Amino acid sequence: MDNLCHTLVGAAIGEAGLKGRAKHGNLVLMVAANLPDIDVLAFLSDTPAVALRRGWTHGVLAQALLPVIMTGALVAFERLRPRPPGADPARAAPLLLLCYAGVISHVLLDWLNNYGVRLLMPFSSRWFYGDSVFIVDPWLWLLLGAGALLARRYSPLAARAALILATMYVAVMMALAFSSRAHVLAAWARHHPDPPRALMVGPVPINPLRKAIILDDGTQYHTGSFDWWAGSVTYARATPRLPDHPAVARARDHPDIRAVLVWARFPYYEVRPTSAGTEVTLRDRRFGAAVGEVRVVVPADP
Repeated sequence: MDNLCHTLVGAAIGEAGLKGRAKHGNLVLMVAANLPDIDVLAFLSDTPAVALRRGWTHGVLAQALLPVIMTGALVAFERLRPRPPGADPARAAPLLLLCYAGVISHVLLDWLNNYGVRLLMPFSSRWFYGDSVFIVDPWLWLLLGAGALLARRYSPLAARAALILATMYVAVMMALAFSSRAHVLAAWARHHPDPPRALMVGPVPINPLRKAIILDDGTQYHTGSFDWWAGSVTYARATPRLPDHPAVARARDHPDIRAVLVWARFPYYEVRPTSAGTEVTLRDRRFGAAVGEVRVVVPADP
């Protein structure tokens, strides 16, 4: 999910009652709810960022250690800085509780969308996809933001209600994702003897009843949409998975291509002749040119 959503979850959890467990509890929760995204530093490296994101800092080891590290840093900071006479020192136990609540909420939210998260890192690099909630969901913003704001002005009950409603919304979206996938598979089976090699029936912005389809039949990607209310499946076009071009095979040895393929779920290639050789562009059908695009030029054979 986007960082605004993560921050609002932290704020809502705090306003629901947890912020009183520790000094600056709301701030601790909001920071912890964004902490796994320290992997944004990947953008400073020469490796395509998508190969490094939502991995080490989102896996089970980080989920166990990041809250401990953050708690240790907070306790050390509080003890090193001058305190007013009679002020209580920071207590590790409640801080640790808040840090775990924030970090775990982050990973669970990231799992919900179709970008994916490597939950078992560093023990396994397998990607997990919820395919249920769009990465930027204004309905969650509205629920969580209103709940946190009303709780500050009136009562923690508002934040608790917002968290319950947000949880119910996510549960409904997960149920819709499951039923939509089953419907698309059944529609495909009526006209094709072989099941798809891979399938995504994922969320789209704003409209929770419409789903984006990407289906891999082994040779082509079929993209389309599913309208849950009407029960209709529509395919727009099919594109080759791997163009029959020698430059693509050579490009796959390039380190940037290999790095993006670590992340890509539905990779596809485009080739274009240039004066220096053949330009090969790798994208993922989920996001097109918006995320993870990489271009390499394969020199012409001497």
